[in-house]
Amino acid sequence: MNNLPSHIAIIMDGNGRWAKAQGKNRTFGHEKGAETVRAITTYCSQHPQIKHLTLYAFSTENWKRPKLEVEFLMKLLERYFKKELPLYLENNIQFLPIGNLSSFSPSLQKTILNVCEATAHCTGLVQSLALNYGGKDEIIRAAQKLHEANISITETSLSQALDCTQEVDILIRTGGDHRISNFLLWQSAYAELFFTNTLWPEFKSDELEKILSKFQKVERRFGGLN
Repeated sequence: MNNLPSHIAIIMDGNGRWAKAQGKNRTFGHEKGAETVRAITTYCSQHPQIKHLTLYAFSTENWKRPKLEVEFLMKLLERYFKKELPLYLENNIQFLPIGNLSSFSPSLQKTILNVCEATAHCTGLVQSLALNYGGKDEIIRAAQKLHEANISITETSLSQALDCTQEVDILIRTGGDHRISNFLLWQSAYAELFFTNTLWPEFKSDELEKILSKFQKVERRFGGLN
């Protein structure tokens, strides 16, 4: 086997538990998690086979969290984009968000759009952050889009109408839970799933390398026989 992963998706779980273990507030864990995003994104941008990296940053269900934590996450996102733009440009990374951004403040929406426009010319890794994202919501919005355009719903047309049009090769979840939590439901139909107990702030590129090594040995049949 010599599978070459083009698209890696990661559910970044465990920031709050990691912070609690350090005797810190959950917000400290989110700050540390942002550093891991930077490190993993840089690693993937330098990997010859990885073309797409999609990270679950804020789900449609995360609005249910305490108000102060949500407000902190919104501020963290705004700081992240302003701070990380040079990283995108230096590593030839194009940024493309997925999710329903209309629920965010005008200021955050503008910041996100600015990063999209500033990196539109980049030809290396495509990094996507799933923001106010839910797999079910994505499929519903795609179907509504096709209906309004009077386009027949087929597997091909629906795939192209989704926020994320790339099928997932590897789906990783950190933090120990074994579920995909409404993330890239359509795109992960034939993804190889990897679950690790490592909390996201402690997830390193060497662990990702081990997952890539295991992936290369998997026989992917896509419902058929080899």
